[in-house]
Amino acid sequence: MTDDTKPVPEARAKPAAKPAVLTGVKGMNDLLPADAHYWEMVDEAVRDWTRGYGYQQIRTPIVESTALFARGIGSATDIVEKEMYSFVDALNGEHLTLRPENTAGVVRSVIEHHLTYEGPRRLWYFGPMFRHERPQRGRYRQFHQIGIEAIGFEGPDIDAEVIAMAQRLWDDLGLDGLQLELNSIGDAGERLAHRAALIDYFEQHLDQLDDDSKRRLHANPMRILDSKNPALQTLIEAAPKPIDHLGTASRAHFEGLQQLLADLGIPYRLNPRLVRGLDYYNRTVFEWTTTMLGAQGTVCGGGRYDPLVEQMGGKSTPACGFAIGVERLIELLREQGEAVASAACSVYVVHQGQAAGRLAFRSAERLRDAGLDVILHCGGGSFKNQFKRADASGATLAVVIGEEEAARDEAAIKWLRSDKNDLTQHNVQQNVALADLPNTVLDALYRSNEEGHGLRS
Repeated sequence: MTDDTKPVPEARAKPAAKPAVLTGVKGMNDLLPADAHYWEMVDEAVRDWTRGYGYQQIRTPIVESTALFARGIGSATDIVEKEMYSFVDALNGEHLTLRPENTAGVVRSVIEHHLTYEGPRRLWYFGPMFRHERPQRGRYRQFHQIGIEAIGFEGPDIDAEVIAMAQRLWDDLGLDGLQLELNSIGDAGERLAHRAALIDYFEQHLDQLDDDSKRRLHANPMRILDSKNPALQTLIEAAPKPIDHLGTASRAHFEGLQQLLADLGIPYRLNPRLVRGLDYYNRTVFEWTTTMLGAQGTVCGGGRYDPLVEQMGGKSTPACGFAIGVERLIELLREQGEAVASAACSVYVVHQGQAAGRLAFRSAERLRDAGLDVILHCGGGSFKNQFKRADASGATLAVVIGEEEAARDEAAIKWLRSDKNDLTQHNVQQNVALADLPNTVLDALYRSNEEGHGLRS
């Protein structure tokens, strides 16, 4: 055979390219199991806290009409101009937005479902919001807020109540170092007078304004007061203040609020530059701030928004509320070293052998029927490795079923810890008939919680 007729070897197929690893969207973070206990702690605290003030939960959709936020928040705000995630529904051409805040959505729901027909309502929510911002510590593109909305209340007493609620939540969570800042921006006519004074003042110093402030000058001049540009701070300090334009009713409202806060012993600092960033605010505005989170120091912000219900198409209705940034709240819990125990099961079931595995499965279900939190070991492995998993789970005790226990229709109960500070009971063990297992475990856990030690014979 000549070289020209030699068979050509078959070409080897190239291995398929490994798929690229997909990652999450920037600024939209995963909640990992290691952090879940912080969120659970806050969630439980919020439910007890809102119940204590007679507030009822409301849940509104994450997606709302874009027009809702343009009308409710204000078309000249940074949120509407630059930060909203908006899109057009491909099926019907409707303009939709992922909610950047939830007060507008709550008010829309209150109007649509006539929730104030029988009187004022105290409402609360807890959920995700979305803003297209530069991600940084405590400031993300998907973030979560706890909100309080008291709708239909006119006097300064409700302003004082919602502020007192925030103070109580900090106390319930063991947080220190939060400073309450307070101001009044007046009613619509007073805001217009202040707005005109601001425009006149800043036009006289136009050469000192940065580009962002020049853009805001005629659209939303109050936002210049909130500028973080160090070069503008002296100019801003000398600017006309909202409180100088308050009428008799607004001033009396603000003085009434301050008196109630004094009666409650809640300290605050008057901040004449505090205006908040949304168009619907009037009269009282406030923030709770901290120095522990760097630039993102506002943990809670709110105030009155009396014009909003009418602005959204409802009857004129006073309202007041606030929103808490949950990610910032949890950062603060971490910074202050607040001790939060990981969620742990009560019982971990270990087993070895086919018959033991079947009994262990049924026994775990019976223990859950009795109201216990139970982890059943899955995937096999030696008793030594299973006990390592049991110890790491945080369980108080292990239920052990091996071949010998299965043959006798029994289980062994072994203490993993008698309480969080006492690990001396690891070798205490007791055998019990499977029929008696739920009651024995319940009794043992009850006595351990009451007396701080393990099983007694």
